[in-house]
Amino acid sequence: MDRGQRLGVGSLSRGRPAPERDVGRWRWAWGLVVVFVPAVWGYNWVVMKEGLAYSGPFEFGAWRFLLGAAVLLVAMAVSHRPLRVSSVSGVAWIGILQTAANTAFGLLALAGGPAGRSAILAYAMPFWVLVMSWPLLSERPDRLQWIATGGALLGIVLIFFSNTTHWRVDAAVFAILAGLAMAGGAVLTRRLLSHEGCDPLALTTWQMLAGGVVLAIAAVVVPERPIRWTPTFLLIMAYEVLPATAMAWLFWTAMLGRLDAGVASCFLLATPLIGLVTSAVQLGERPAPLEAAGMALILAGLVVVGPMALRESRSRSFRG
Repeated sequence: MDRGQRLGVGSLSRGRPAPERDVGRWRWAWGLVVVFVPAVWGYNWVVMKEGLAYSGPFEFGAWRFLLGAAVLLVAMAVSHRPLRVSSVSGVAWIGILQTAANTAFGLLALAGGPAGRSAILAYAMPFWVLVMSWPLLSERPDRLQWIATGGALLGIVLIFFSNTTHWRVDAAVFAILAGLAMAGGAVLTRRLLSHEGCDPLALTTWQMLAGGVVLAIAAVVVPERPIRWTPTFLLIMAYEVLPATAMAWLFWTAMLGRLDAGVASCFLLATPLIGLVTSAVQLGERPAPLEAAGMALILAGLVVVGPMALRESRSRSFRG
């Protein structure tokens, strides 16, 4: 078994194995992406909300991504993967947008608003990805993509406006900025993976390290209270570093190497739904009637986009 096969997700964007073996590996990775990533990132909004009781947002984010990058550097060393990337500046910008800005704005939104609604507003991201992908990647959305994403966006708007009295205006703005930052990072990631053949593991590792360094600088510049290193906070950080960062970001990067950025991002529409449900269970946040209508629209969008993305992934598996 070669090195690419030992890290199955990474091999998705490199080489051209036999079609049958490639499809098998892609189905395994697909299951991880469409189930694992939205579940982990959805619940992560609750975990981050809890973590802010022990740490300021910038230092919290810095520890998360610097330790996550360290885990992936060990994985690269063990698997003898190349450390070089095709575009240092491109990776740096992805780290600034997708890691540092997205995380910082998301944590600032959580500091002033509910976890479930912060997640939902931030995950208007697929709409911004579709808009950005058209001029930057020449990935023109078709009618179904526009309808599905538009319906999901309407659902997000309904959820947001159902309880505006509970929001601070700055928290709402920060949540929207988090989605915009992640959308920009997703489009740049897709460009590096599809146009320059960048290795997904190397790209994930270096953009994570770049973003962690930016967040660490912000933690030094912006006064924050010191971290309380309690057993609870250590458990929170373990969740942040391993499933929510090292694993989920690697799978998300690999997915961007196989699908159009707009299609890939639509699968993350399950993330805010999970965030809303888990925040209701764990934090006692209760959805209003309009929020229920919004969730129905999001689910309808997923039903439309899901089979479309699956057909596209199978087609790409055979093209190599």
